[in-house]
This record gives sequence, C-alpha cells and structure tokens, in this order.
Amino acid sequence: MVTNPPSLAGLGGILALAAGALAVVLVTAWVTVAAIGKEMPEPEFRRLVDRSEALAALPPPDRPPSEFDELVMQALDDLPGEFREVLEHTPVVVSSRGREQRAYGQYVGGTVARDTFPDRIVIYQDTLERDFGHDPELLRAQVERTVRHELAHHLGWDERGVRGLGL
Repeated sequence: MVTNPPSLAGLGGILALAAGALAVVLVTAWVTVAAIGKEMPEPEFRRLVDRSEALAALPPPDRPPSEFDELVMQALDDLPGEFREVLEHTPVVVSSRGREQRAYGQYVGGTVARDTFPDRIVIYQDTLERDFGHDPELLRAQVERTVRHELAHHLGWDERGVRGLGL
C-alpha cells in the first residue's frame, strides 16, 4: 500500500484504498482501547455508589475524625474557593480498599460537563499510608496531590491530561 499505492483510475484501486483506510481505523481503535485499560465493572460501580449514598445519609459519626480524615479535610480546605464550590455536592470518601483498586484515589462518576452518574471521590487510606506513612509531611503532600488529581478528573481531565498538570 505504501510502496506501491493503488491507482484511483479503477474500481480495484479504490477498493484497495478503502480497505487500507479501514485497516488503519481498526488498528487505531484497537490500540486506543488497549491503552485505555479495563474499566470498573458495572456491579462494582453500583455497589460503590449505593454504599456511598447510604453512608452519606447517615448522621455524622460519634467518634472524632481520624488523623487521616483530618489530612483529607485539610487538603479540601486548601483548595481555591472555586474548586471547593465545585465539590460542594460531590462526596469525598475515605476508604481502605486501595489495595484492591491499586490506587491512591479514584474519581467515580461523570464530569462537571457530563453529569451522567453520581459523582464520588474516593481517597484510599491504606495505600497512601502504606507508601507515604513513614513521613507525615510526605503523607500530607501526597493526600493533597491525590485530592487534586481526583478533582481534575471530576472537572473532565483524562489521566494523560491530569498527569500533564503535574498531578
């Protein structure tokens, strides 16, 4: 196709060109899907949403927030006002299931522009403390970075764009 391009003078040349274009489109689509990776299965997503909504409906806990909860709250308080407003109706949940997700945080939902799913930001305490808990300042900085990273997803940035922001 490249070294000996088909002539557009006949039907055979046009068909060869169309077949080549179709092959390029299919290979590009396959590479894109492979690069995106595996999405969260729908039952797991539903379970997470249902649990988050049930927890959000509960009264505040009787116990005071943990040190880790305080780190997350401080990271949220340190956001500029415009971003805190965006998160006003988006629950930020602390979870100990980061090992299962192999992540420090996760944004679940649509985006601000496409609000098709209930939004949630999950911060995984277990993986953050495992990797950064040896240094309180490093842990604080990584919690802040993770909150900002997941907020960027909520605002519509994909993983590549978020990393381009340095998060």
